[in-house]
Amino acid sequence: MPEFPSPFSRADDTLFDRYHEFVPENLPGPGPFLDGHDVLTDDRHTAFHRLTKRLFDERGVYDMTFGYNLARLNLDDRHPAAGYRYAKEADGPSTLRAEFTPTTPFCPQSHTLTIGSFRAWNGLTDRHEYDRVRVRVHPMHQRSTAINDRLDELDARYRDTGRIDEAGGSATAGSRRQPGSVGGAQPPF
Repeated sequence: MPEFPSPFSRADDTLFDRYHEFVPENLPGPGPFLDGHDVLTDDRHTAFHRLTKRLFDERGVYDMTFGYNLARLNLDDRHPAAGYRYAKEADGPSTLRAEFTPTTPFCPQSHTLTIGSFRAWNGLTDRHEYDRVRVRVHPMHQRSTAINDRLDELDARYRDTGRIDEAGGSATAGSRRQPGSVGGAQPPF
């Protein structure tokens, strides 16, 4: 999928690390969701992150502010404390934990990006070694509790049913048009 033009991005590749490079100073530190688990570093991190880029391309997980695949945020040296970190779950190494640290505490896309990430990883489990990928947003985000509650619901449903979509559909919670809403099936008056 091509990059999207954005007033906040430049095509200057010198701003980005390479997908095969593990550069800890350009990554967020592992957050509380990864505490006590086997945090991926070096080749284990870069291998999963290269796969993530391909899955995000296929599923359209793009950061529209910067105009690129969300996986590229980990490589953007303008935002060294933002992106994804990963850890194998201590109680079950077939489960991976992924924690997203946004560029700002008020990033308006964090909800959409983390749900898109969850769906890409869990909808394509045949492409990686994990049975399940659990996703959370770092608590530095102002809405992390609400976002993580929603991700926890999706994760529980996936764990119990093997489905990544909503019960009876595939729309993200809050994205379905309600009767009487703008663009809905019924007029608003």
